[in-house]
Amino acid sequence: MESPKRLTITAALPYTNGPIHIGHLAGVYVPADIYARFMRLQGHDVAFVCGSDEHGVPITIKAKKEGVTPQDVVDKYHAIIKKSFEEFGVSFNNYSRTSAKVHHETASQFFRNLYDAGKFIEESSQQFYDEKAEQFLADRFVVGTCPKCGFEESYGDQCEKCGTSHNANDLINPKSAITGATPTLKETRHWFLPLDQYESWLKEWILEGHKRDWKSNVYGQVKSWIDDGLRPRAVTRDLDWGIPVPVEGAEGKVLYVWFDAPIGYISSTKEWAEREGKDWEPYWKDESTKMVHFIGKDNIVFHCIIFPAMLKAEGSYILPENVPANEFLNLEGQKLSTSKNWAVWLHEYLEDFPGQQDVLRYVLTANAPETKDNDFTWKDFQARNNNELVAIFGNFINRVVVLTNKYYDGIVPKPNDFNEVDQQVIAELKAYPAVIASSIERYRFREAQGELMNVARLGNKYLADEEPWKLIKTDEERVKTVMYVALQIASALASMSEPFLPFTSETLKTMLDITTSEGNATISTSGTILETPEASEWAKISGDSSEILPPGHRIGKAELLFSKIEDEQIQKQLGKLEATKAANKAENQKADPQKEIATFEDFSKMDLRVGTIVEADKMPKANKLLVLKVNTGLDVRTIVSGIAQHFKPEDIVGKKVTVLVNLAPRKLRGVESEGMILMTENTEGKLVFVNPDEEGVKPGTVIS
Repeated sequence: MESPKRLTITAALPYTNGPIHIGHLAGVYVPADIYARFMRLQGHDVAFVCGSDEHGVPITIKAKKEGVTPQDVVDKYHAIIKKSFEEFGVSFNNYSRTSAKVHHETASQFFRNLYDAGKFIEESSQQFYDEKAEQFLADRFVVGTCPKCGFEESYGDQCEKCGTSHNANDLINPKSAITGATPTLKETRHWFLPLDQYESWLKEWILEGHKRDWKSNVYGQVKSWIDDGLRPRAVTRDLDWGIPVPVEGAEGKVLYVWFDAPIGYISSTKEWAEREGKDWEPYWKDESTKMVHFIGKDNIVFHCIIFPAMLKAEGSYILPENVPANEFLNLEGQKLSTSKNWAVWLHEYLEDFPGQQDVLRYVLTANAPETKDNDFTWKDFQARNNNELVAIFGNFINRVVVLTNKYYDGIVPKPNDFNEVDQQVIAELKAYPAVIASSIERYRFREAQGELMNVARLGNKYLADEEPWKLIKTDEERVKTVMYVALQIASALASMSEPFLPFTSETLKTMLDITTSEGNATISTSGTILETPEASEWAKISGDSSEILPPGHRIGKAELLFSKIEDEQIQKQLGKLEATKAANKAENQKADPQKEIATFEDFSKMDLRVGTIVEADKMPKANKLLVLKVNTGLDVRTIVSGIAQHFKPEDIVGKKVTVLVNLAPRKLRGVESEGMILMTENTEGKLVFVNPDEEGVKPGTVIS
């Protein structure tokens, strides 16, 4: 194994304006956790840090909508997010928050260092101002039409539809997100980081230095920004929520969130180091430290251009070696949206699928949007669990453990001579650690997990070909060798699955009695030394013997690693999404435009009466029409109505309806219709009667 390295691994700070959803997990937190867990298994010194971003404008917008303070919002969602991450098994060394004292101090000092060194420029500019709210409008407080794609709900800093970044002044028909008023322009003074001064350095560092090792989607976006020409970017904002600008004459101004948030990685590292009795500086200032940022594609510019420019300007910090950003994950064909509740929320998943954290981790990795946007569907989630985790991984482990207990009372048998098949299987097994490691080190987590599943497939095929359950009747000595080899595959899965399926790995290690560590040696509860101090479990798989479970070692009883997910569970989740879709449609449903003005004389000509449907039949050879007999109080007349796709004839007999009785008769399919029944659509888009169904209202009652 290569000599141990020091690694600083960061995961994008989530906004505390809502819980964590699967898009966040697939884009950032699952790949970051796989990488951090793997690096720890290799013996490296890892600081894996994150924290809640609590100063973003979306938080203040959320607070205004809910009628609470921003602090109320961040306290609520920080608790939900932190707990969700812990229960999901994301192995942060520290999860902090940007409202913490250590962060305020760190961010303020960082700004002050740059300010004192003359790294900022100070400029007055025209910024949108809401006269009604009496405040300047930060970018996310301005909405309007995107100048590039025409999307009418673009934010002032970025269009969520086409992804283009722009300034609020670029929007067409800008509106205040606070009051809806058209904002005015008002002069204000701010400090700017002159990114244009770092353009040539960024070209050398990124475009020349990282052309081959950075992902193409990351490199391409960064190159586009640099080629377009960099401009100074404000580092302060006129807001009352955030970290106050720590210089004189900056009253009413705070650090802009994009400047404040990435410093949260540094303050989170400080918090962890102080708790653990460590020195934080080597993780950020030692050139031998490798730093990796895990982010989504909407944060590429901030982590590849702006934050590195900040670090370069400060002068004492290392720069990221890689920024393996993922693309976006969609849900059932639609873009995930916190504001529209179109998401699978992590805390709700943990409630609905208790003990199945690894299933979601597996599916999100198998379908990871590593190079392009991908789609999560509940049917695929079910299929991958049932057809892969249960049928391949779980099935192999169950057979090995059950048969070992059945034939040998749970004791690993001593193998006899290995034949050619055994040797080939062992050789394949030895190759997998290096293959999986190579994929992880290149940030190809989907590929790496696929190779892990191939180890389980190798074991399944080996057992299926050798059929020890049949062979036991004729050649017991041969079965000892087969089961010994199968147990080595099972133990390899226990070790190599840890970055991907940590809960499964822990259960499997307990099942195989690989449970406690002393120094660098792993000791079973029965006292067997399973691993020498010179070799980790991972490395030992590819060693000379590839033996993790020695003969004589006793394993535990079998328990199911995965359980089948039933159709009812999936239908429940799809039902949630349908309810969300209906709620969004109702909320966004706009009233039809007003028709041309009608005079009182026009309206008075209409004779609206209450009627009762006394008969209803389908119109022959017509899918949409019902022929109704309606008692109008004046008579019983025939009315043809196009409601056959919404109502069964037998269900509406006896129904009271509103009838326009003096509509000129009209023949439809040869049947004369003598009136019209008033209908409308409800919030779910279903046709309903305009219903005067009140006690004491009789047919013929005039509606006025």
